[in-house]
Amino acid sequence: MTTIILIAKETIPGRVKTRLHPPLSLEQAAELAAAAISDTLAAIAPLPATRRILLFDGIRLPPGSESYDVIPQTTGTLDARLGAIFDECAGPTLLIGMDTPQLTADDLAPAFTGWPSHVDAFFGPASDGGFWALGMAEPRGDLIRDVPMSRDDTGRIQLDRLRSAGLSVGMLRELTDVDTIDNAREVAALAPHGSFAATLARFEAEASA
Repeated sequence: MTTIILIAKETIPGRVKTRLHPPLSLEQAAELAAAAISDTLAAIAPLPATRRILLFDGIRLPPGSESYDVIPQTTGTLDARLGAIFDECAGPTLLIGMDTPQLTADDLAPAFTGWPSHVDAFFGPASDGGFWALGMAEPRGDLIRDVPMSRDDTGRIQLDRLRSAGLSVGMLRELTDVDTIDNAREVAALAPHGSFAATLARFEAEASA
């Protein structure tokens, strides 16, 4: 069975989703980030994970994460933090972020309905060139460390790293990360019944009033 890791940070105004400001206020951006985490936790709740880890940067835990093992993020760059948590895990492990609240349990089902014996890793590309999911049957932090993050070629470099190590990679569907207000509107349209969409709609209605 598979361990799932959600990496997230405390939704403090000015520390999360700052690229949504403007048009959102920093407080609204933080509230929208909290809604994204809430929808993500709800989406992955049905998965038959053997262990659930919240890789967290902050103090106040998000509602819905009570059953998770909370592990503080290490210091350093994102590649170092991801590498560290993969080194701490054993057996099939899949990590996702808090930036794709439109994901569904079906998106991750290939890694949780019996990890296929012919697949060494799973990779979920993001439309901005990054990735939203990364899994390995045998977790190895060295396959993540030194991959440059937050670039339009991050996903390609990470995927090449996995394949160059001889791993067979199962591809998950491409999703849009919420980085900009246009991304937020696109994601809200894709998942109109979630907390994220409702929160964004409320903010935009207030701005139009």
